[in-house]
Amino acid sequence: MKVDQKYRFWNRRGGFFALVVGLFWLKTMLAYYGDFSLGLNDPLQHFILWVNPLGTTLLLFGIALYVRKAWISYFLLLVIDGANSLLLYLNVIYYRQFTDFMTVNTMLGYSKVSEGLSGSSLALASPHDVLYWLDIIILLILLLARVIKPDQRPLPKKLPLLITSLSVLIFSADLTLSEANRPQLLTRTFDRTYIVKYLGIDAFTVYDTIKTAQNNQVRASADSSDLDSVLDFINQHYAKPNPKYYGIAKGKNVIVIHLESFQQFLIDDKVNGKTVTPFLNSLYHDDQTYAFSNFFNQVGQGKTSDAENMLETGVYGLPQGSVFTTLGSDNTFQAAPAILSQQAGYSSAVFHGNVGSFWNRDNVYKNFGYQNFFDASYFDTTGDRSEQYGLKDKLLFANSVKYLERLQQPFYAKFITVTNHFPFPLDQEDGDFPIPNTADKAVNNYFATAHYLDQSVHEFFNYLKRSGLYKNSVIVIYGDHYGLSNTDNLSLAPLLGKTADTWNDYDNAQLQRVPFMIHIPGQHNGGIQTQYGGEIDVLPTLEHLLGISNKNYVQFGTDLFSKQHDQVVAFRNNNFVTPTHTVIDGTIYNNADGAIITHPDATLKATIKKEQAKVETELQTSDTVNNKNLLRFYTPTGFTPVNPEKYNYHNDFGKIKEIEKQLGNQSTSLFSQNGNKSTVSDYHTDAPELKHHNQKATNDDSSSSSDSSSSLTESSSNFFSGQ
Repeated sequence: MKVDQKYRFWNRRGGFFALVVGLFWLKTMLAYYGDFSLGLNDPLQHFILWVNPLGTTLLLFGIALYVRKAWISYFLLLVIDGANSLLLYLNVIYYRQFTDFMTVNTMLGYSKVSEGLSGSSLALASPHDVLYWLDIIILLILLLARVIKPDQRPLPKKLPLLITSLSVLIFSADLTLSEANRPQLLTRTFDRTYIVKYLGIDAFTVYDTIKTAQNNQVRASADSSDLDSVLDFINQHYAKPNPKYYGIAKGKNVIVIHLESFQQFLIDDKVNGKTVTPFLNSLYHDDQTYAFSNFFNQVGQGKTSDAENMLETGVYGLPQGSVFTTLGSDNTFQAAPAILSQQAGYSSAVFHGNVGSFWNRDNVYKNFGYQNFFDASYFDTTGDRSEQYGLKDKLLFANSVKYLERLQQPFYAKFITVTNHFPFPLDQEDGDFPIPNTADKAVNNYFATAHYLDQSVHEFFNYLKRSGLYKNSVIVIYGDHYGLSNTDNLSLAPLLGKTADTWNDYDNAQLQRVPFMIHIPGQHNGGIQTQYGGEIDVLPTLEHLLGISNKNYVQFGTDLFSKQHDQVVAFRNNNFVTPTHTVIDGTIYNNADGAIITHPDATLKATIKKEQAKVETELQTSDTVNNKNLLRFYTPTGFTPVNPEKYNYHNDFGKIKEIEKQLGNQSTSLFSQNGNKSTVSDYHTDAPELKHHNQKATNDDSSSSSDSSSSLTESSSNFFSGQ
């Protein structure tokens, strides 16, 4: 029997509601199985995953059923569908880059993080992403074309309440099953993946909102007594300096080179017989370099900003969001620029070719005590000079020297490179490194941009040596975080002599190694250091090398050279690695062969329990310092709290030149020491945008940069032969 058009399923209000809910459920399944990696281990977890969107979806979408007017009800239903689809899709895009889910702090800080981005979101997009929006578009068209006609008949009065009750029942059943499968799911959360896997994106967002509100309340109620446990922990874990290294770099300039997304496996690596990073390799093996082979990134969602925060404050990032974007504008810090300025008379500057507000740096750096911040406004970033995250690396270094040479010495200067950032784009004119041919474009391009970064650092070192800065500087080089995510690692595995089939969490953890090198010209007792450490250990290590005590500061790392250095390296998710074993979500791996230790003996169990407790206490204590802004209650002896109102990053070039003028013969800048003559002409680069820089290069300069990889390799081997 033919059914009248107006009585077809989708023309009934209940039918249309069921259709919209069903389509959103399918999109959620697409995200769960196609874009997220949720670690499903048994049939029950799959069943819970199928059920978990229904409770919250029925609850939210059911709001539209309480509206009696048909057109308004239909419109509201699609608005709710669109908003929920947007939340789902933003998590998909975020997960592809960070292998994590968006928190409230991440969303609140989005405008500060996203400013300065251009094409990265497009690079993260996938062809099937159209499916996240296609249903809404089609339904809107069908409604406007009146193929689907809103049902004007009133709904039974009890139906909206019935849908709401059903949603609560489904969610309660879901929560009960989830707690049975994963006890203490909500009370002992250390991995956001579990919340999404068991309860869904909507429930995770609500849960995170509640936790964020609770944290804000905790911050408001903090007082100085909260510092007692913090100071007890810091005192108990203090590591004395090693007399052999204490003060060996005293009075030297400190130049920090931030290697964006650069992982340790790139060192000494080759692709198709070509060396990826010839200059950094030579630096890594030089006897004037203390190079750490077991140094790990410890970042969370804040990634680059987390790395900066740890290196310059000795305090961890947050478990959710970024200290820079959520707390950086208001918190009190005891950071490297202020410490070095007050303890040893250092000037300070940051060089970064993106806008100053990116990651809220223009506010955070003031609270750190940075005197100068040369952001994109100080450089020509037009045309092909920039990639999506800012000025290309070769141009950043080359165009920064006119500012660097005017800083009063000793100075603390940081260069933040960006070219080696996902999705690793590189103009053809910037290099022709032979990339591998995997199925993952990001993996392939990663080697080319890493090679370009290596050349950029090489050119900068050449300038340091020509200009005279080299011999009176200590150069710190570090990789901030992983460049390739866990999902990319499956394509990377064959290039590392492994297979995707056997790749596991242990391999992912070991790939969190990043380079850390301290190059001190004139100190020939360096070499590769095998002790385990992480980014949290950099500041106390650097302070001791400069002859500055860190005993009274709140810093959670320890001096890497100290005999009391703690080699348990904590990851932000409470996992950790030691010289003998790696612990991931309670699973113990033997570092000797990567095998799972299924039956640890009593001694190992006790060791693991002690180490796990220490890691959790350390991270929780650090979070307390950040979330409660406890350093406002604590001022170490000899330290003056930073007043951010003293700093304004407009016309910094004019300011440092005015300082030179006021100091006159007392000025210690390189420009002044060079008879008030610029050293810009000492900078030689093969950057196509700055080809004229090469015109003054001499043929007999063994350390000059070259267009070819082979010339760079030869030059690198000769670079450290003299001073």
